[in-house]
Amino acid sequence: MIIVVQCTDKVGLVAAISGLLSQQGLNIVSLREHVDTTENLFFMRLDVAGTTDDTALASKLQSVLPPDAIININPTPVKKVVVMVTKEYHCLADILVRNYFCTLGAQVQCVIGNHATLQNICERFDIPFFLVPHQDIAKPAFESLISTLIAQHNPDYIVLAKFMRILSPEFVAQYPMKLINIHHSFLPAFAGANPYRQAFERGVKLIGATAHFVTNELDEGPIIAQQTIPVNHSLTAVDMVKAGKEIETAVLAKALRLVFEDRVFVYQNKTVVFE
Repeated sequence: MIIVVQCTDKVGLVAAISGLLSQQGLNIVSLREHVDTTENLFFMRLDVAGTTDDTALASKLQSVLPPDAIININPTPVKKVVVMVTKEYHCLADILVRNYFCTLGAQVQCVIGNHATLQNICERFDIPFFLVPHQDIAKPAFESLISTLIAQHNPDYIVLAKFMRILSPEFVAQYPMKLINIHHSFLPAFAGANPYRQAFERGVKLIGATAHFVTNELDEGPIIAQQTIPVNHSLTAVDMVKAGKEIETAVLAKALRLVFEDRVFVYQNKTVVFE
């Protein structure tokens, strides 16, 4: 089983948790913990061998932890996700392949797109595709249609796989820390349109990508994963776009794995990530 704990820090937490698990006949296979000394917060993820009553164990853990402790035992092993897209295929294609071969760590319930461009690839993988055009419709009505579709599938997370529409605060508020986005740069840099053209024109030597949770502050949500790759003067703008798509795919895949395996803790606007 997987146990994740977040609470105020104090002396003896690791000993208290490990001792209680030992009393229950449970063996700790792996343990990762971190203390934010500035905020006095304790984070722990345990991989535990053995079986027990989850509710009873949570109650016992609560008795030895601070009152504000958040305890999650056996989070859903296979998460359910809805993917939102526009026209770019690279991130979606990677997700669909991993989903098909059961290596995603989640099950794709459906794909929602505001263009029909990617409908065919979804059909090839037998994944339902729902077209919700944004043209000639007010933003609240457009987002309401999407919310209705999401509600029908009750996902654990919503993945914005190059969904190129800015979502309203009202929409985002419905899914706190459940919207995962892939951003086309190593944040914060080159905001706005044509980031790779901007990078090319600036002659940058590194390009990157950032996966983060979505908040009301555009591209300012808690960061899950980032990566950069070197580039040089020999690359054209087209070469940079190709390299950028490859790193976006890799960073999003890594972020999804970390989230689906319950390795990411969010607090304030930061994350603790046990890789």
